[in-house]
Amino acid sequence: MRAITFDIESISDSMVRGRIDVQEQELTVVAIHDSKTGEYSSYTKEELPRLWHILEHADMLIGFNSDAFDIPLLNRYYPGDLTRLRSLDLLVEVQKVLGRRIRLQSLAEATLGRGKAGDGLKAVEWWKEEKQELVRAYCIEDVRLTRELYDYALAHGALKYKDLLDIRDIKLDTSLWDRTITAPPTMTHTLPL
Repeated sequence: MRAITFDIESISDSMVRGRIDVQEQELTVVAIHDSKTGEYSSYTKEELPRLWHILEHADMLIGFNSDAFDIPLLNRYYPGDLTRLRSLDLLVEVQKVLGRRIRLQSLAEATLGRGKAGDGLKAVEWWKEEKQELVRAYCIEDVRLTRELYDYALAHGALKYKDLLDIRDIKLDTSLWDRTITAPPTMTHTLPL
């Protein structure tokens, strides 16, 4: 199964009721891990045509808050419909069990023993300062954490989080996560005829 783990960095000055409005965001960088090659790579908005071919050959997208943010934002740039591609959102999986959201930082610290390299606000600042390589590196590190959390959950059937002073397990049903689901191809918008 070819899985693409991904994350997006974006920029905008708009907030709606204290939340980021996906429709007002402008994509700055997309970073991915391709399970077929084992490689990490990143793409700016101008480089997205190189990404479409990879996504069109993926069996699944893996992300964190990707169903609500990353896929809708990236879909605005894609000539087809990325929502038709199978996806696994680790935040959704955690929320199903706990009934609440947990930050990527919290999951990574408790599960992997290390956290994020920064935060999205810093990435926005770097982008405005034309420090593209710092944003790419930050985004790739978020993808690395997401991929390692996915792999950990597959191996252990759980992720960890810190609840006040205690580290607790989040038991997850991962039985279908890494299975290829046979379905007709749904995305051929950038493939040559």
